[in-house]
Amino acid sequence: MTELETIVALSHEFGTVDYVKGGGGNTSVKNDTTLWVKPSGTTLGGLTTETFVAMNREIINGLYAVQTPAESADREELVKNMMAEAVENDAGRPSVEAPLHNVFEAIYVVHTHPALVNGLTCAKGGEAACKRLFPDALWVEYIDPGYTLCMEVRKRIEGYKAENGNEPALLVLQNHGIFIAADTPDAIRALYKRVMEALEAEYANTGVSLVLDIPETPGAAEVEEQIKTTFGDNAAFMASCGTFDVAPGPITPDHLVYSKAFPYVGNLTEAGAAAYEAERGYAPKVIVAGTRVYGIGNSQKNADLALELAQDGALVIQLAQAFGGINYMTDAQREFIENWEVESYRSKQV
Repeated sequence: MTELETIVALSHEFGTVDYVKGGGGNTSVKNDTTLWVKPSGTTLGGLTTETFVAMNREIINGLYAVQTPAESADREELVKNMMAEAVENDAGRPSVEAPLHNVFEAIYVVHTHPALVNGLTCAKGGEAACKRLFPDALWVEYIDPGYTLCMEVRKRIEGYKAENGNEPALLVLQNHGIFIAADTPDAIRALYKRVMEALEAEYANTGVSLVLDIPETPGAAEVEEQIKTTFGDNAAFMASCGTFDVAPGPITPDHLVYSKAFPYVGNLTEAGAAAYEAERGYAPKVIVAGTRVYGIGNSQKNADLALELAQDGALVIQLAQAFGGINYMTDAQREFIENWEVESYRSKQV
């Protein structure tokens, strides 16, 4: 099996709902000259050897020394264009995390957002718990994804190498997820196994369930009709389930992309919908009405993902109780994601 075939196999293995939702997560493999990375907005489970984006590592390396504009939108546009110049095939737009994947010396990198991990990364006591459970991991506080995150992580990895003589195999990002890097697929699998088993044990020890309890409740045709009337084309499709405690605020970038930062809770009226959109700048993706929670969208896949990420967010809040409770993203962090062209592009791929 070639290294490219191996990263496809790893992508499928860690592209299940236990590790990622929707187009979340990314994977890569590299040699001295080329980085193959997942295209933006695609799913790990759908990757093939032909769909990986091949990138010139020399051009990517040039990004680390470039003088970038201070304004974030201009900076990200410059970085996007430089990344486009590094692409060597027609596989699409590379994952925004490509420069970060390139920083690692390890051949294989698998980045995912498991709820079990984000119960830790999104918790108030996450950093202390991470250092206790995974003393060899590099924990990085929340930093806006993309170029800013890449450059700071690059600096932290250099510091880690200077102190330990090797780069970290575990990179844990607050309110984001985990990167695991190694030179063999078996090492990737072993590291993930170690992380997941340690967290499962911690949740068991603190009496926190790994399962979100969603009671069966009957649907109501009149409620569904009212949602469609109230939200129009934004609710052309919907998915629903019994009620659960929907996250009242932003948790991770993936939750923002697929289910938005805030659910709609209240009377299903045009005035209420208009007030929500006036305050948020967009229509909701998740609605709590009656005895059910609804994901809405302009396609069934879009609606399904909205509900799935809402459930995932509720599970993360539940798991975070093991580490001191949930730590929400700040308004500034949320607004960066909501206004970031890269995430707009990713959401459109759904």
